[in-house]
Formats: sequence, C-alpha cells, structure tokens
Amino acid sequence: MAKLVFGMNQSLDGYVDHLEMRIGPALFRHWIEHVRDLAGSVYGRRMYEVMRYWDEDRPEWSTEQHEFAAAWRNQPKWVASRSLKSVGPNATLISDDIETVVGRLKAEFVGEIAVSGPDLAQSLTDLGLVDEYRLYFHPVVLGRGKPFFAGPRPPLRLVASDRIGEDAIRLTYVPA
Repeated sequence: MAKLVFGMNQSLDGYVDHLEMRIGPALFRHWIEHVRDLAGSVYGRRMYEVMRYWDEDRPEWSTEQHEFAAAWRNQPKWVASRSLKSVGPNATLISDDIETVVGRLKAEFVGEIAVSGPDLAQSLTDLGLVDEYRLYFHPVVLGRGKPFFAGPRPPLRLVASDRIGEDAIRLTYVPA
C-alpha cells in the first residue's frame, strides 16, 4: 500500500512560493532523488500548471535541471481539477470523486505518492487520506502568499527532523 505524503518548501512564516525560495544545490539534489523515487504524484490544478514548466527541455538548463525534468516526466501524475479539460504527458485527469480515486491509488501502488498543492492537501487531509506531512523551512519571511496549510491543521506528531543543504530544515509529521 502506498503512503500519501504532502511536502513543500515554505517560508518561516508558513507560506509556499516557488518564486521566492532560493534552493541550493544540496536541496535541489534532494528533490531530484525524491521525485525519482516516487510512485507518482497527485496535483491540484494550480500546482500542476506551475510544474508543467518541466515538460519541455530548455537550452539554458543545467545538468541537474535536465535530470529533475526527466524524473518529473517519468513519474505518473494525477491532476485533480474540475476546470481543466486535458492534461499533459504521463498525467491523468481526476475531475470528480477524488476520495475514491486517491484511495484506489493508495491501494494499488507501493511506495510514496506525493500530494502537490496546499488546497488539494487540505481536501485530502479532510478525507483522512494524507499519511505524512513534510515541511521544508527556509530562512525567509514572506508575510504573504499561499499558506502551507490551507485550513485547520490536523493534530500532528513529529517523527523526524533533518537539515538539508545549507539553509533548509525538514520537519516530518504524521497524523496524531
């Protein structure tokens, strides 16, 4: 059975914003390996649209960026959206009954399935489907933006803390 994991980079004040976070080489290597090892990812529409950046190679990319893009493209993706009519390569659209679809994915796959997007994570949390939360804190205070937790936090229990690279701390929690 797969484990559903919600993890994102965030500021010290709890906001997620990919444009504001500066990711060093060690943390980027961590994300490459993480994505490479996933059984797949479930995306909310907005996060999926951000990640579509990795669908096509760009000449200015570094070797590591090409490596991340290849890992991202290779994994199966499921996109929860009522507004999208189609999705890109290696992706499946989920337009209704997210609880049944994600429950089936957890039953059919082995390993980790990432949840990408705070709103989707909140919906899946409300349904009792998220097994683990990974908060990657960066030494930045944004004061605005999209919060990591899009709604009330479930009771959580800290199970691990790790320093990743020079500036990021990952806190890993499970539902209490």
